[in-house]
Amino acid sequence: MFEFTKVSDACIKCGKCIPTCTIHQVNPDEVTSPRGFIELLGDYQKGELELDRTAKEIFESCFLCTNCVDVCPNSLPTDMVIEEVRADIAKKYGIAWYKRAFFWLLRNRWAMDFFSKLGYVFKSCALSEDPKGRGLLAKFSLPMLKKGRLLPSMKSKSFLNSYPERLGKGEKKVAIFIGCLANYNYTEIGDGLVEILQELGYEIFIPKKQLCCGAPAYFTGDFDTVSYLCKKNIEYFESFIDEVEAIIVPEATCSAMIKHDWEIFFHNRGEDEWAKRAKRLNEKIFIATQWLYEKTDLVKTLAKKGKKLPTITYHDPCHARKVQGVWKEPRALLSQNYTIKEMSDPNRCCGFGGVTIQSEKYHLAEAAGKPKAAMIEESGADIVAAECSACRVQLSNSLVQAKSDKIFKNPIELIAEALKES
Repeated sequence: MFEFTKVSDACIKCGKCIPTCTIHQVNPDEVTSPRGFIELLGDYQKGELELDRTAKEIFESCFLCTNCVDVCPNSLPTDMVIEEVRADIAKKYGIAWYKRAFFWLLRNRWAMDFFSKLGYVFKSCALSEDPKGRGLLAKFSLPMLKKGRLLPSMKSKSFLNSYPERLGKGEKKVAIFIGCLANYNYTEIGDGLVEILQELGYEIFIPKKQLCCGAPAYFTGDFDTVSYLCKKNIEYFESFIDEVEAIIVPEATCSAMIKHDWEIFFHNRGEDEWAKRAKRLNEKIFIATQWLYEKTDLVKTLAKKGKKLPTITYHDPCHARKVQGVWKEPRALLSQNYTIKEMSDPNRCCGFGGVTIQSEKYHLAEAAGKPKAAMIEESGADIVAAECSACRVQLSNSLVQAKSDKIFKNPIELIAEALKES
């Protein structure tokens, strides 16, 4: 068992975490606060708390937003201990069939390709297009699917299947790790990244054997799937890492999982060799806007294009700002061509929360999304941008439910559009 008592003993119960906690903001109860989680986990390891269904409900209500880690004077890894106890929950209670089916698809790219295309062909049976092009609206309610809820778009062909493995030739060469949502649902992100890299004169390698980063399974407690996906990806990355300057990831959650959580996951399992191999890759893995800002002349290229409409507001994904410290970079790039109207709290979690929150606890996602949608509306901007497709799923739906006309775009899309201006 993971040593939860080390974390609980180190918590000084100062309460700085409580005002920032996403679940506590929508369910103000001490047990659903970071220090409450930590105290209960300490009791669990001491045998003073049974991992019953009440405890299961509590530990599955955390959004894993890392706000508490960000403000904790002792930098206690509340998100990580929640992830660890969810593995214990999965062992005791199992994982719902639809989650197991989804994680099996993440392990098997061929099957995901097939069912993604099947969903595209038959989507009109259950879904209708949002008039603003933000996604697909459910026509009727099913278990864990509410009528009128906005779901991600479906594409006839994935990003990975739309391009050859190698694009262009040159001295500078980079690889793209696209992420599942950008691969299957929001392919315009990958298209935009390809256009930007071509404009900058890079040879592009699109690794066809890449698998899911493992984040959905990690946040749910399916550690067998996490281990499988991480090891397969590490072995694959090692086969080409020396040939490229960087592996660029246009997704906050995927890049955080690869750069941060892979190493921690293997370290906590006692698999130190795999932890070292994951760590060795990190110096060449970047969230896209960070790499484009720090390693290229893109800012100068964009500055030549001048300002344009529409105006944008920027939402900081939890896995970008808090886990990777990336928030200035996308703004520096976007401000060359767009007017940025900051919302009142760009750092507030959007409320996506992972597979369990989006399915079994959708009411919590709804509650967390409402204030964020209101902030976006109040900003007066035309578009909300964030480098995270999980945030896109959540915020697009929150805006639809709030009857707002605002649309969401990844900063990579906006940058690519700016480059097209004459």
